[in-house]
Formats: sequence, C-alpha cells, structure tokens
Amino acid sequence: MANHILKPLVDNLLTVAIALVLALFIRTFLVQTFWIPSGSMLDTLWVDDHLLVSKCAYDVRLPSDIRLDTTDGKVLMKTGDPERGDIVVFKFPEDETKDFIKRVIGLPGETLEVRDKVVYINGRPLEEPYARHTKSDTLPVRDNFGPVVIPPDRYFVMGDNREGSYDSRWWGPVKRSKIVGKALLIYWSWGSLTDIRFDRIGTLLN
Repeated sequence: MANHILKPLVDNLLTVAIALVLALFIRTFLVQTFWIPSGSMLDTLWVDDHLLVSKCAYDVRLPSDIRLDTTDGKVLMKTGDPERGDIVVFKFPEDETKDFIKRVIGLPGETLEVRDKVVYINGRPLEEPYARHTKSDTLPVRDNFGPVVIPPDRYFVMGDNREGSYDSRWWGPVKRSKIVGKALLIYWSWGSLTDIRFDRIGTLLN
C-alpha cells in the first residue's frame, strides 16, 4: 500500500525536478527574457515590449558567476559574431549590473563617423531604414561624432531613436565579451492591463 502512495509522489517530484533543471539550462545557456524600459529603440521596440534573447547566437559560455579564466564566464563554443544591424543585449559599460539593448552599427576595425545625423562607415553613408529622428536641432556628440576607428573585439552600438538614445556615442564601443545575446522576437507587449498589443506579439526582430 505504501508503494502505491509513494510511487506517484516520487514520479511527480521527479517530473518537477527535471522541469526545473531544463528551465535552468535554457535560462543559462539558450534563451533569456528582456523587458524594454525606455524609448531608446523606437520605433522598432516600444516601452513594455518583452523579448526573447538568444544567449547562444554568438557564444555558448558558462554563466558569469562561474568564474574560470575570465570574469565574463568561460566560452565553451563560439557560434558566430555580431553583425551590423543585429539588436543585442549587453552589459552596460558604466554599470554592469544593468543590461542595455541597442543595435550594432559599427564593426571591429571600421572607421565610423556621424555627420549631421548621418552615419558613415569607412567614408560611405550607411543606409538605415530603422533610424528615427525626432528633433531638428543639432547637438555635438549626438549628431556629429568622430571619425573613430573601432578597436578589435569591440562593437559600436546605437539606439534606433537617435535623439533619445544614450549609446556608444557617449561611452564608446562595447566589448564582445559583454554582449549577452541577440534579440529574436517580441513574445509579449502591453501598455497596461487594458492595452495588450496583440499585433506586436510574435514579431521577429531584424
């Protein structure tokens, strides 16, 4: 009789344990959720969009709290490099307890310049259909920047909402090792309990 009572209990506990291990594995190595708190990526990303971020798009690495040969976690396998146009989540250089999200604009070794709000890569204007400009005034640094050569292993990132983004124009390119992952899709979006943006749910990001 005891076996008939204990077996279902053990099975249920085992199922829960396996589910927790799988969830931890996915959260650690594969996918992370991210919430948009500001308008720096408008119109691509809205405040209160919720994203799925691939943590293995560029590297498969141990978590940063498992410190081996680097402070950012040991890279187990390199799966690719960030490309221009990728929307990436990274550790904010001025406070690494915070995650930021921006778009990759400049790659290692390239010369980047901003002239009157237009981005130039190696002297050629960059076509940016995603960029949003909301102000006609000109602000040094924000609208005229560089030219600078992006160092090896670093990426110049900018928000799509150019007049409302605090990005590499102020604090420099992001180290590759600080990039957490690539944003994949919007899995949830709402402005309030009565304002669920169903048309944005499931949107793939590019």
